[in-house]
Amino acid sequence: MTLRLAKIALVFAVTLFYALVVLNNLTDYDSNYQFVRHVLMMDTTFPGNRGMWRALDQPAVHTLAYISLIAWEFLALVLCAWGGWRLLRAWHADAATFNREKRIAILGLALGMLEWFVGFIAVGGEWFLMWQSKEWSGEMGADHMFAIAGIILLYLVTPDVEEQA
Repeated sequence: MTLRLAKIALVFAVTLFYALVVLNNLTDYDSNYQFVRHVLMMDTTFPGNRGMWRALDQPAVHTLAYISLIAWEFLALVLCAWGGWRLLRAWHADAATFNREKRIAILGLALGMLEWFVGFIAVGGEWFLMWQSKEWSGEMGADHMFAIAGIILLYLVTPDVEEQA
């Protein structure tokens, strides 16, 4: 029971994180929009770098990218909340049922990991050379969130057995 409760609590902890991320992105829209804008414009990367042809300076593209990130985070929030709820309902069920109920939470965690890895580390970090910016690099935070979600995902997918029930 304790291991199951820990898995449920960790899924809800990620849910809380995404709720705060979405809340911050919506209530402090401009601060977070500026981050996306500067990354896409590559205006604080190393002077004279040969990747500047990738820079996007169209405000509509910045807005679309930012809204897409918020939507991605919101979807991860919904899936983690729904998955956590399903796990909570199956807390006292047999191991096979509890293992089946992990699917939605797994999707939520994987979607979150994809955002941090694809959106921030691969696209932001490597394509838009975010790592070159002292002011607007979010790679360290993305690395942390990718690792945190990955560890929780690995823990969650560890099969529950009847002895744990």
